[in-house]
Amino acid sequence: MAVPSHPAELSAYDRSLPRKRVAAGVLFLDGDGRVLLVDPVYKEPWEIPGGAVEENESPREGAAREVEEELGLVRPPGRLLVVDWAAPRPGRSDALTHVYDGGRLSPADVAGIRLPADELRAFAFVEPERVGERLIPLLARRVQAAVAARRDGRIVELRNGSAVD
Repeated sequence: MAVPSHPAELSAYDRSLPRKRVAAGVLFLDGDGRVLLVDPVYKEPWEIPGGAVEENESPREGAAREVEEELGLVRPPGRLLVVDWAAPRPGRSDALTHVYDGGRLSPADVAGIRLPADELRAFAFVEPERVGERLIPLLARRVQAAVAARRDGRIVELRNGSAVD
């Protein structure tokens, strides 16, 4: 069966539905339990590796693609840790972000990281309790929730980085 690839090929019902941004990221830790953060060249706040999910791509596939593009690491993401709905904010529509477990990176893995100059300036490992020094509050809450979900073996649903009651 052919999959619609152009909006005109979608049903009228499907075309009437709202569109939502989808993003996916991967939580990597080093041997000391610090979180890998990256510094994008195209925006100010740091973040975890990841980015927008492309059309006809699953969040897991998008996360793997982004990790390979951003870090040069070919690693399938581990289990889902977090799904976070972020409300619209100035310059951004609402979005669903999936965060997957990337596991612990060995010193050899870290030595193999290659940053594309047109995408990332730098990377750093940061203690989970200090990620708020480099991330906007929403992202800091999301990352800290992902660290806790990894530790506790859970999947967490968030709204703007905070647990849904």
